[in-house]
Amino acid sequence: MITLDKIYHAKYILKQVIRETDVIQAPKINPEANIWLKTENLQITGSFKVRGAYYKMSCLSEEEKSKGVIACSAGNHAQGVALAATKNGIRSIICLPDGAPISKVEATKSYGAEVCLVKGVYDDAYKEALRQRDEMGYTFIHPFDDDFVIAGQGTIGLELIEQIPDMDAVIVPIGGGGLISGVAFAIKSLNPNIKIYGVQATGAPSMYNAVRDGKIQTLSGVSTIADGIAVKAPGETTFELVSQYVDEIVTVTDDEISAAILALMEQQKLVTEGAGAVAVAAAMFNKVPIKNKKVVCLLSGGNIDVTILSRVIKRGLLMTGRNITLTIELLDKPGQLLEVSRIIAELGGNVISIHHERANEGSAVNGCYLRLVLETRNYEHIEAIKNALIENGFKITND
Repeated sequence: MITLDKIYHAKYILKQVIRETDVIQAPKINPEANIWLKTENLQITGSFKVRGAYYKMSCLSEEEKSKGVIACSAGNHAQGVALAATKNGIRSIICLPDGAPISKVEATKSYGAEVCLVKGVYDDAYKEALRQRDEMGYTFIHPFDDDFVIAGQGTIGLELIEQIPDMDAVIVPIGGGGLISGVAFAIKSLNPNIKIYGVQATGAPSMYNAVRDGKIQTLSGVSTIADGIAVKAPGETTFELVSQYVDEIVTVTDDEISAAILALMEQQKLVTEGAGAVAVAAAMFNKVPIKNKKVVCLLSGGNIDVTILSRVIKRGLLMTGRNITLTIELLDKPGQLLEVSRIIAELGGNVISIHHERANEGSAVNGCYLRLVLETRNYEHIEAIKNALIENGFKITND
């Protein structure tokens, strides 16, 4: 059973191991609110997961420690368990789906764990971890549905109460629910007036659905760039705690998450993974009522796979009106391209790609198409460029 005493005990145990991460102001994320960021992306191992994993292992019996621990994870929990086990002198085996990013597999190994790659997805890795637990006598370290793990994550709530005692709300990512369960329990126990908002990806709304319908359901599939919160079903303990202590759960799209990652990089010089940026996405796009409120967004992790970072940035640019593709119908005569370039240049747009082609069957014989990719400032800038082109007699065909 989760208690405030247990969370304070976890804080005492973790004092020598983890970093008390900074809370920094982020005035541009949402100018209508006073936004602060809890930087768990700068935690050791790059995420909050080490808190729960270490506290759980510190509470094992000597016999359990001697047999070793096993866990399954697509990334951050694996690294947290690996480091915590190594620091406690415990053997650790981590079952990972074989599609896990190579960077996360190698990072897990670097913290001292034995990695077991399992064909399939997270659920397959989970089943294999339980099979090995039963066969070999390992202790299974659950990523979220465990009182000790939840208590470890709850230490973030204690830190926030000390760091920003006058906060009005905290926005927290939700996957299986271990993080928000601990944070919400700690904060609500000390100050029930502080609002706790949870955020899931629209492609993995397991806790959102469970709380809405009043019962746990397993999603048939999940699809989101926020792989750290792509969980098909919440835990039983976390579902009960979230139902009791969390004020509201909202969802954000992959495009909104990408925009948040980009904003954090540009404005705050902080790198977050998809799951780590969902709280900021909720604040940026006004998914929760935070106007004129002092609000903390919890950045849960920073272990983004660099191979997808460029794609995420591109989506973020598109989402915020920083990049646009225009297809313009022209007459195939001298000076047309020059005129288009002049209009765009005068309005401060930057052309980064041009593709010119003759018109297809069914179009005017002397027609052609010009496809441009532009760097722009925002949506207002895009509209100004479009309107200027139309006023000068050009036809934009991709609206």
